Amino acid sequence: MTQRPKSIALIGCGMVASAYAESFAALHQDLTLLGVLARSAPSAERFLARHQDHFAGAVVFSDIADLIGAKPDAAVLITPPNVRRPYVEALAAAGIPILMEKPVERDLAAARDLVSLCEAKGVPLGIVLQHRVRPSALRLRAHLSERDFGPLRLVEISVPWWRGQSYYDEPGRGTIARDGGGVLISQAIHTMDLALQFAGPVSEVTAMCHTSAFHKMETEDFVTAGLRFENGAMGSIFASTATYPGRTEEIILHYAHVSVTLRSAELVLAWHGGETETIGAAEATGAGGDPMAFTSAWHRAVIKDFLDCIDSGCAPVASGQSALAVHALIEAIVKSGATGQRVIVEKGL
Repeated sequence: MTQRPKSIALIGCGMVASAYAESFAALHQDLTLLGVLARSAPSAERFLARHQDHFAGAVVFSDIADLIGAKPDAAVLITPPNVRRPYVEALAAAGIPILMEKPVERDLAAARDLVSLCEAKGVPLGIVLQHRVRPSALRLRAHLSERDFGPLRLVEISVPWWRGQSYYDEPGRGTIARDGGGVLISQAIHTMDLALQFAGPVSEVTAMCHTSAFHKMETEDFVTAGLRFENGAMGSIFASTATYPGRTEEIILHYAHVSVTLRSAELVLAWHGGETETIGAAEATGAGGDPMAFTSAWHRAVIKDFLDCIDSGCAPVASGQSALAVHALIEAIVKSGATGQRVIVEKGL
């Protein structure tokens, strides 16, 4: 039996809203946009005017009560993390499933609190950690179930991105109060989260965090850290928005029999016997000066998965609870960088 299209409401009209508009338009058979709620009505009106060919009939909601009164099947929340809690509280109380931009919140405690709030109300909470649905990641998961890679022994995580000073000149960007941090929670969170899907939890970290001379900002634009994983593997992370002109992020997983490189949509398998397999090709990921230079296809896949999970009752591909592991890792790295000490990583929940 074919399900009717889900009605959704969008909360937030910031820079990333364009990726959601493209995704909603591509998923027109699966969803209908009821309307938009933004910090100011004019910004919501401009958003709908830009996309009027796709969202005819969508309205501007006056407030969260107006949105809830429209009875959407789900809400997509893409505001900065510092203003989310009132929306999550109201949506959860109304029983409306929530799909939310990363990060969950600005720190681990607040993120746990939002996840627990939704769980207490029995409301599905998904987080847009779209790297989990990249073709390279899906192919690697299939290969792991079919072939003998041997135990994981070493992990390399690299996010050598670039952002110009104008990016951080936007009020609040890169601050603790609005974003919760710098390169880790705003950019590297995606790559770190994907690495954890294959490498498992990190048990301890030793890190350096710094703000380079390239940027005037409150928080870090350079991080390097050593990682010890719970499964015994060792690893490292390098993350920066000060590496001009920016390069595609990489995860390299060194198993006993093969080294695996995840580079955007490209998967490379270098077997110890000498055979090398390359599957797919790398795509733009917003690593350079244009933060929006990436495909919306991965957002689209996460949105479609979340809509399907509303019907099936299955956990979404990136649930709120599953996102807490990367929040715990980020918090440990920041703490280690501030103290110069080895830090034990907390459990997500």
